[in-house]
Order: sequence, then C-alpha cells, then structure tokens
Amino acid sequence: MTCKSVTKVLIPAALAALSVLSTNPGWAADIQKRSLKMPIVNAITHPQGVGAKKFADLVEQKSGGKIKIKIFAGGTLGGEVEVASMMQGGTIDVSMMAPAQLVGNVKEFLILDFPFVFANEQEADFVLDGPLGKKLLDKLPEKNLVGLAYMEQGFRSISNSKHPVIKLEDIQGLKLRTIQNPLYIDLLNALGANAVPMPFTELYTALETKTVDGQENPYLTVEASKLYEVQKYFSATKHIYNPQLLLVSKKFWDSLSADEKQLFQDAAAEARDYQRKVAREMSQKSREFLIKQGMEINDVAPEEIARMREKAQPVIAKYTEQVGEPLVKEFYAELDKVRQQK
Repeated sequence: MTCKSVTKVLIPAALAALSVLSTNPGWAADIQKRSLKMPIVNAITHPQGVGAKKFADLVEQKSGGKIKIKIFAGGTLGGEVEVASMMQGGTIDVSMMAPAQLVGNVKEFLILDFPFVFANEQEADFVLDGPLGKKLLDKLPEKNLVGLAYMEQGFRSISNSKHPVIKLEDIQGLKLRTIQNPLYIDLLNALGANAVPMPFTELYTALETKTVDGQENPYLTVEASKLYEVQKYFSATKHIYNPQLLLVSKKFWDSLSADEKQLFQDAAAEARDYQRKVAREMSQKSREFLIKQGMEINDVAPEEIARMREKAQPVIAKYTEQVGEPLVKEFYAELDKVRQQK
C-alpha cells in the first residue's frame, strides 16, 4: 500500500474515532461508574417525570453508560421537603421540585411565587434563564444543594368539588390544600379560602375523604395524579407560575470531576429545553382530557383576575419585605425587559 493510500484510510478512521469520543465523553473523560437515586413526587407521565427521565437518559448517554439514574416517581421516597432534607444530608443524589419547597433554606425563592406576576411562559423563561435566575441558584450551595436548571410545571389554578370559581367571591370559604409554603397559605387566605398546607402525597386521600374541598395545581398535575376522580370543577385562575428546579446534593456534586460536572450541566440544559416544549404541548391536551373525564373547566374573566390580583397586593408587599426591595426591583426590571421586546 502506498503512503497516499495509507493516509486516505487512516485520516477518516481517526476522524471517526474523534467523533465517537466527542459524543461519548465517558470513553475519554474522567467519568466514573455511578448509580444514583432521583425521587420525584409526581408520576413519570407528568412533566416533572418527563423532565426527570430525559435528564437521566441524557446523563447515561453522555457518560457512555457509566452513570445511571434510577427515578423513584410518585413520592415513594417521601415528599419534597423531606427529599430536600435528605439531599442536604447527602443520602439522595438528584431530584426535581418547585423552588417554593426550598424557601425555608433560601427565602429569596419566594419571589418566583409572587402571585399574578408572569403573564405567560415566555416571560418566566426570560427571568429564570437570565441573571436573576442564576443569582437565586448561586444561593443554594451554602445550603448543601446545587441547582442545575429550571424546568416547568406550569400555571397553578384552583379545582374543587363544590362549584366553579367564576368570580372572586366563589373562593370564599373553600378549604383548599396548598403546599407547605407561607406565601401560598397567605395568598389563598387573602383570596377568601381556608388554606390547608399538606404534603402532595396526602392530597388524593384528603380530597377523596372531603378533608379538603379542593386544591391548586396545573392541569397536568390534576391529570397525572388522577385528581379528576375526586374533583368536579377546575377554574383557570392561573394565580402562580411554577418552575421545577433540577437539583443535586452538594455532597454528591463535590465528589464529581470537572468532566462529570460539565456533563451534568450539559444534560440539564438539554433536558430543560426539551421538557419545556413537551410540557406546553401536554398542557392543552391535558385540559381536553380532563373535560372528557367529566370535569367542568372554566376560564376566569380578566376583570375577575384583576380583582384577585388586587386582593393579593398585601401578600406581595409582605414578602417584598422578606425578600428585599433590591431583588424585587431587579425582578420587575427583568420583566420589563422581556415585555419591551414584544
């Protein structure tokens, strides 16, 4: 074989090998074999589960099969507050939850739950993926957690077994389950409900036994957890937008090599973009599904949303003091930026 012939054979082979190495870092990078636990409270068919599975698949793929993540769906390892505590202790490696569940550790996350603030998902994306979202993530390591990406749960709305919420007064007196977060409790009480905080894992039974009249969550959560079986009315109040925060234990994070950390960050960003797209497609389909299951779903008129927003102002004022005026100003400045782009 001539020198030229050898070159023709070797160069394409070398390029092919480089391509394999670049797309499968586990072959060349500093990546160890690992088996990780990832508990989530929702079903694997919920957007939370979709995001968790996509992230797990990408980590396995990018590590060349070395790192495997086992997902424990449906709250089988505990509620979100409990899981967050286990992550801080290093006994759970990865999870996904609403930032609202972490306000006991980082009070500034409260700002993402200010009611009736985000007009749509695009505004939320802009704020979460920008400097303000990063500033919040930077507060997690001192609490023994590391945030990788914000995914989506969607806009929370009220469902109940009594009557549709058409106007503000219809919320009066409803016993509504909410998450174990002071802002959520204060908001529902301000709107006239009797807020009942409890872990999500207890919700279905509480609705079934009429311990509570209703709850507040996005369409997809109502579908995935079959709450339509114990709820008749769903009213699109869209009072709070919920991201989902992909987290890892800091103890686990500190054990990773630089290559592994980069792999996790890349997988998180890719999974985030995928999950948001899928979650938004699923939301409309979920609404249609719930109607077919017999739920009565109604939109709430803009003038009634405005009345609810007005009722929520004291709650925003209270938590502005806790979060700090400078951060709140920065938050609204980011909202103004995205609105000016339209």
